[in-house]
Amino acid sequence: MTNDEKEKYNLEARLIDFAVRIIHVAESLSKTKAGNHIAGQLIRCGTSPAPNYGEAQDAESRADFVHKMKISLKELRETRIWLLIIGKANLLKQASKLEPLIDESSQLISIFVASVKTAKKNKRKNS
Repeated sequence: MTNDEKEKYNLEARLIDFAVRIIHVAESLSKTKAGNHIAGQLIRCGTSPAPNYGEAQDAESRADFVHKMKISLKELRETRIWLLIIGKANLLKQASKLEPLIDESSQLISIFVASVKTAKKNKRKNS
């Protein structure tokens, strides 16, 4: 397996890379009232999944794990919406940066949905 393939399957690394890419997009937005507002929102929600995932890895219980994973999922969904708004409003000069990020957010959302479902199912089995 190549390093790129390993990175693809390393969720923490993907989330950190996603956060860094989000920061770059936020920094690229115009310094208008709308650009500043969206940049702030985007940085908050787009950088949140990585540390929340880190907290989930040290969860005190399965319920705590599910809760922290759901927080990451919620933040990923919010990030995806802000990216779509940026695209629709043509707020980014380098619009080509958005599509890969939107795709990555969709993939991460799918991973988190599956993980939460699995954790909930395993919780019922172990109860």
